[in-house]
Amino acid sequence: MKKSDFYYDLPQELIAQTPIEPRDASRMMVVDRKSGKIEHRHFYDLVDYLTDRDCLIINDTRVLPARIFGTKDTGATVEFLLLTQKEDKVWECVAGPGRRAKPGAVFSFGNGLLKGEVLEVLEGGNRLVRFTCDGSFYEVLDRVGEMPLPHYITEKLKDKERYQTVYSRELGSAAAPTAGLHFTKELLEKIEQKGVKIGRVVLHVGLGTFRPVKEENIEDHLMHSEHYKLPPETAQLINETHAKGGRVIAVGTTTCRTLESVATKLGRIEADDDWTSIFIYPGYSFKCIDALITNFHLPESTLIMLVCAFAGYENTMNAYQKAVEERYRFFSFGDSSFFC
Repeated sequence: MKKSDFYYDLPQELIAQTPIEPRDASRMMVVDRKSGKIEHRHFYDLVDYLTDRDCLIINDTRVLPARIFGTKDTGATVEFLLLTQKEDKVWECVAGPGRRAKPGAVFSFGNGLLKGEVLEVLEGGNRLVRFTCDGSFYEVLDRVGEMPLPHYITEKLKDKERYQTVYSRELGSAAAPTAGLHFTKELLEKIEQKGVKIGRVVLHVGLGTFRPVKEENIEDHLMHSEHYKLPPETAQLINETHAKGGRVIAVGTTTCRTLESVATKLGRIEADDDWTSIFIYPGYSFKCIDALITNFHLPESTLIMLVCAFAGYENTMNAYQKAVEERYRFFSFGDSSFFC
């Protein structure tokens, strides 16, 4: 298929700039994959679509406040974006403007709370930086860093926790698994009270999730790699759910990619800890998930391609057209969809 097959026209004003309050008051489009029928609900209605045979699988990664601004002794300022930890306090970073971040350059962050030395310029232009500080690196980073919001969000985030899920716990992501932003603790309790089991995975979201598809033939696109963990108890829950005829419901494309990566790699679901660069687009045969909760994604992105693969191309593109017509809010802080 061609990249242009996944284009849709989105008015700029439908791109959500701020999160809605409360979290579960966002709208939810429910799409029946078999019939294509669409219902317009709110996220707090999700519990009505679940049964005690189902399980929800969530990604409990936590976003690093990974955008930091450093100053050299010359007064020059450079923005760094932490991508991947290579060793203790050594990170691969995006730096800009790059000409100010040459090997040997030393930067001060947060009036000296954190310091960083550029060690190396990597292939592709990223920098390898060694950070030093007194005390816990992550505590200092939380004080000096900002959330790495996507480029299409131009308003400043007032509360860092609104770009975290209420169940986040494992630090490591450069972006939020946004499908989970709609859950409140109260809604999760209602879901569990109905008998629905909740399992956890970790996939640390990389900035590659926002990388545009440049090749017109989508099969030529090179997918980014991300680290995931599927714990034994979650693998057991998934297998038990399928054994009793229940549905495995993935909360977000990151959870979907984790479960499908394991099922593709091993031919079954069991505990695993690895990296994945799986690219799911129409023609892919799903091996694990039965339903998908996700936000509305960018035109021509790998994420809308994944949804098309799961829900069917015509169902998905029709749902997106309806979402535009009904003035749904799009992207990271936008509304939700439930393909079931």
